[in-house]
Amino acid sequence: MSARETFNAEAAKRILVTDGAFGTEIQNWKLAEEDYAGDLRLAKDQKGNNDILALTRPEVPEAIHRAYFEAGADIAETNTFSANRISQADYAAEGLVTELNVASAKLARRVADEFAGKDGRPRFVAGAIGPTNKTLSLSPDVNDPGYREIDWDELVDVYHEQAAALVEGGADFILIETVFDTLNAKAGIMAARRLEGELGRDVPVMLSMTLTDLSGRNLSGHTVEAFWHAVRHANPVTIGLNCSFGATQLRPHVKALSQVADTLIMVYPNAGLPNELGAYDEAPETTAGLVRDWATDGQVNVLGGCCGSTPAHIAAMAKAVAGLAPRNVPTLGHATRLAGLEPFTLAA
Repeated sequence: MSARETFNAEAAKRILVTDGAFGTEIQNWKLAEEDYAGDLRLAKDQKGNNDILALTRPEVPEAIHRAYFEAGADIAETNTFSANRISQADYAAEGLVTELNVASAKLARRVADEFAGKDGRPRFVAGAIGPTNKTLSLSPDVNDPGYREIDWDELVDVYHEQAAALVEGGADFILIETVFDTLNAKAGIMAARRLEGELGRDVPVMLSMTLTDLSGRNLSGHTVEAFWHAVRHANPVTIGLNCSFGATQLRPHVKALSQVADTLIMVYPNAGLPNELGAYDEAPETTAGLVRDWATDGQVNVLGGCCGSTPAHIAAMAKAVAGLAPRNVPTLGHATRLAGLEPFTLAA
């Protein structure tokens, strides 16, 4: 079976678990600039460039992948959130985008296959693609609302370069995550579709929106239902929410999305809200109890963690939802479903 078919088959049996935060786990290693830089001799300081570790300290992301699989994760998200030409330009590493994405995907693939070989349970690799630090929908200049730092074609090319490298390295899916701008996400979808044409096969995408306020909108102003209407044509393996807030604040938005999306729902919230120092204090058992409520209400198919989450959080989630039935994907009637900032459904 294809990766999409295998994933759907596993998701029909149980609630699947994706991994947790990478950045905070990397911080625990207390790496110095020379650890990040290695012998690459790049022109800028590399400290904080987590993605480059696939080339300079691969044992770090490998250990983190292992910790999450040992905690019960079914999915490894590659350590490539900022491994694109735009973000890597901040580190003078834009020329290494293909190399580091291939390396990251190969690393995650090797560990995933190792764990699958031990117990026969499929493990999956999601090639993580972040939103970049640019937006297609909004101007960074308050005095020039029409100005854009990038255009559509440029961003599609940026995403295509990264997606092609992730697939080459063995990623099962392209995870377009932390979507704050719906138009950016559509550029990512276009890149995946272009890659499909080149490869002559399915390149499945996962889509995950992030909310910027408690009303349930992303930065470009879309509600979760409007976002779904805007991207449903991509036939994603999963649609969902990540980052944003803690599970308590996401609860009504998870419910709303679960009712309108006719595909699998994946949610990976932050471990609560950050304290005054920017750290996350929510205990693993607390987070697990909150997301278990979504599971018992039949609202989710895949669960995991974002900022502040640890392998302990993932282990607690896996234990909390073990044996619970996954959400039934609804069959929706035929209708014209459109989206501005709000959803609009035209009766058939």
